[in-house]
Amino acid sequence: MKILAVNWLDRLNPMAGGAEIHFHEIFERLVAMGHEVTMVTSGWDGCSPREAVGGIDVLRFGGRYTFAFHGRGAVRRQLQRESYDVMVEDINKLPLLLANVAPLPMYVIVPHLFGSTAFQAESVPVASLVWIAERPVPRVYRKAAFHAISESTRDDLVARGVAATAIRVIHPGVDATRFTPDPAVCRGPEPSFLYIGRLKRYKGVDTAIRAIGVARAQGHRLRLDIAGQGDDEGRLRSLVGQARLGDQVRFLGFVSEDRKLELLRRTWAVVLPSPKEGWGITNVEAAACGTPAVASDSPGLRESVRSGQTGLLVPHGDTAALAAAMNQLAGSPDLVTSLGAAARRFAEGLSWESSATKTETHLLETINERRA
Repeated sequence: MKILAVNWLDRLNPMAGGAEIHFHEIFERLVAMGHEVTMVTSGWDGCSPREAVGGIDVLRFGGRYTFAFHGRGAVRRQLQRESYDVMVEDINKLPLLLANVAPLPMYVIVPHLFGSTAFQAESVPVASLVWIAERPVPRVYRKAAFHAISESTRDDLVARGVAATAIRVIHPGVDATRFTPDPAVCRGPEPSFLYIGRLKRYKGVDTAIRAIGVARAQGHRLRLDIAGQGDDEGRLRSLVGQARLGDQVRFLGFVSEDRKLELLRRTWAVVLPSPKEGWGITNVEAAACGTPAVASDSPGLRESVRSGQTGLLVPHGDTAALAAAMNQLAGSPDLVTSLGAAARRFAEGLSWESSATKTETHLLETINERRA
């Protein structure tokens, strides 16, 4: 196959997150299988306009907030230069509504649509743009094949008007050979919890901080490590200062992959109190390390965390419930160990190779159905 893919960011972008990991893990494997992938994406200050990334020919246009104005034109020009078998659009930021740009089979990857949660992630003007742009997705992509990464995303698409028969759920994988328990690395003696990801308002990190304060008021001393960067960091630091939690909440900033692996192995549980995710890759990476998760019982997260088996789910935004779940784990190292062992078994059932193979099959079916 010759694939033209469109994604808001590539994995080398400083703002890349789970959606970019998901895309590259799959499509770099498709390249290794013998397929050709060209990717149109946005750039950043100082980036190369064209670069090979994992065998993918990456073409960069505009920036994070201007790609909406550059993307469609860049796709049209690339289609004039070369012919392709299928066009793939990964809708993880703002949909470019590319279904009518060319008479090609259209394959749409959806980690999740934001809906009203966009207003928790961005300013009102930007969130309004995202909300409006998502509205015509079922109509514009009515002839497309959809790749949803979780059952929650599938259900959301169906509720919006996408035909259930057009959607296939293909779960993300995890590198269970890299993300693995290490007998030489022990959990810290003090109960500690880890958030790792972008610091965005909608991620709910403030709920985790407040839960640490609730636990302290109840006589429990827990530590929260926050790894990552983002535009919500200032507000979160102010919250920690106001609650006088500076000795219990640490901001680690950006961490390397090796440091991330060490943190996932040492922490008692990862925490992700988000209202909506496509899946929750960090939860599964932690699971592969034998570490449970405490997360909101919200779309996407309820697939990557099996409540009572690989971790604990709590009602989203319920600070007291989150504190209680963290206290429960802090008071029972044996529960942490048993949940972590089950989490590892769960992660062993997922692989990027399987995700890539299923995606390849789905793409070929999409092309053949259009030809037929």
